[in-house]
Amino acid sequence: MSRNLFIYSLLAACLICVIGMLGIPLIDIDAAQYASMSREMASTGNYLQLYDLGKDYLDKPPLLFWLSSISIQLFGVHDWAYRLPSILCLGLALWSVYRFTLLYYNELTAQFSVLVLASSQAFILMAHDVRCDTMLMGFVMFSIWQLAAWYQSNAWKHFVMAFIGIGLGMLTKGPIAIVVPGVSFAIHFLLQRNWKQFFRWEYIIGVLIVGILLIPMSIGLYTQFDLQPGKIIHGVPIKSGLRFYYWTQSFGRYTGENVFNEMNHFTFLLENMLWSFLPWIFIFLITLVLSIKDLIKSKFKLQIHEEFITVGGFILTYCMLARSQAQLPHYIFVVLPLAAIVTAKGLHQIYFSERFLKLKKVALYFHGFIFTLLWAAANMIVLFVFTDMPVYVKIVAIIGTVYFLYLLFFYKGQAPKFISLALYTILGVNFILNTSFYPRLLKYELGVSAAAFINQNKLPKNSVYLYEIDESRALHFYGNHSFERLFDSSLLTPGQILITKASSFTKLQQQFPGSTILHKNAYFGVSMLTLPFLNPATRDKEVTPYIIVTLAK
Repeated sequence: MSRNLFIYSLLAACLICVIGMLGIPLIDIDAAQYASMSREMASTGNYLQLYDLGKDYLDKPPLLFWLSSISIQLFGVHDWAYRLPSILCLGLALWSVYRFTLLYYNELTAQFSVLVLASSQAFILMAHDVRCDTMLMGFVMFSIWQLAAWYQSNAWKHFVMAFIGIGLGMLTKGPIAIVVPGVSFAIHFLLQRNWKQFFRWEYIIGVLIVGILLIPMSIGLYTQFDLQPGKIIHGVPIKSGLRFYYWTQSFGRYTGENVFNEMNHFTFLLENMLWSFLPWIFIFLITLVLSIKDLIKSKFKLQIHEEFITVGGFILTYCMLARSQAQLPHYIFVVLPLAAIVTAKGLHQIYFSERFLKLKKVALYFHGFIFTLLWAAANMIVLFVFTDMPVYVKIVAIIGTVYFLYLLFFYKGQAPKFISLALYTILGVNFILNTSFYPRLLKYELGVSAAAFINQNKLPKNSVYLYEIDESRALHFYGNHSFERLFDSSLLTPGQILITKASSFTKLQQQFPGSTILHKNAYFGVSMLTLPFLNPATRDKEVTPYIIVTLAK
């Protein structure tokens, strides 16, 4: 098999793994909320102003909701329709990584950069748990590629496309979309002593392009908030939606104006990269150190053919995000394409040269141990977590593990053993999780199971209410309806259908003795897994029983 065919076959396997995530229900947190908002936007046709279950929404820009609602209008209320625009942006990220890498490195490094990104754990999860970061990654990497092509060729088409990418990125998640390309090229030109690139008149046109793209969103923010000051969002009165978007949401994380304050220690994002950038994280860190070492040796000066966009862009972006008073693991995903290119450069240096022989040996032992733990965890999940797991799934997991051990101890193929082990492990483990674990886990989401019963039994949705139970955005999405919530028992009337905790039924019977339970089930917040929940013997104590009940006197 030729090298190109081998690499493209592996890339196809990665993309099949990603596409396989499309059939798994949405996780009932951000992704389900954004899907519910997109469905709501599609049903109301209001694209300038954002609402979440009829209430004013001011957190994320509108592009994700615009594109997902259009997809829902075209294809119907399906989770894959919500995900589709973001999946296409992941494809844009892969293509942009490839083309950018070719500007500075050889074909093999470019191929590896795409393969590294497509097979990283974060990339696979982003195809399932779709948030704004999924779309942001594509637009930011696209703009970096186009800017690099413009700086090399001075072609206007690259300049215009670069700033369109920046504008779309800002419509996806705010000023971070211009900050990342800005700092990446700033450090690159600084090290090249290429001062003229800082003062080009064309940037004025670029700002105008971005400004034009931001007009519709700005009009929506102005009419929804600036013309109606004082609306309460997250317990804070909003005087200006424009100021919130262009300043508070991003830079307010440093000034203290932003209300959120969580996970704000400097190493938080790196700690999460230990799992999110598997199986490449340690090769990436090694290459990062080697790149900084080479820079020091060169006395902090780059040659004209060298690039520091990837290393510098990652480091500076990380430092800015890590100083924020509020961080979440997915914040760093925007620069994972840069990390993938750095990693690909390291793979080429380490595994396709006669250097680093000791490093290769140590890395193989270390990663062999890590990958063995991943396969052991996958087998524990398949064999012990869900007792209804089909026998063939258990057999596949065991055979997959046996073949991994064969690769680890006996494989002597053309491809470096570490790369074969890394790709086989990440794809194999995710295949097992996607086809067996996640589908069973997400049955415990309140919204998924309740909406399925409502749809299958064709209950009158205008008569269905939430009462004394946790919110579930997945319910509104999969139920294709914005279900109202009742807070006061005095608002209850005969004929209403309630989704409520099973513990509330006794009290309801006192007021409505003829009430009938239509459906019983239990739910659990699957985004916060616990060992007692994963243990079948203690799971019943962790879940919350709920009922769907018809009220009657």
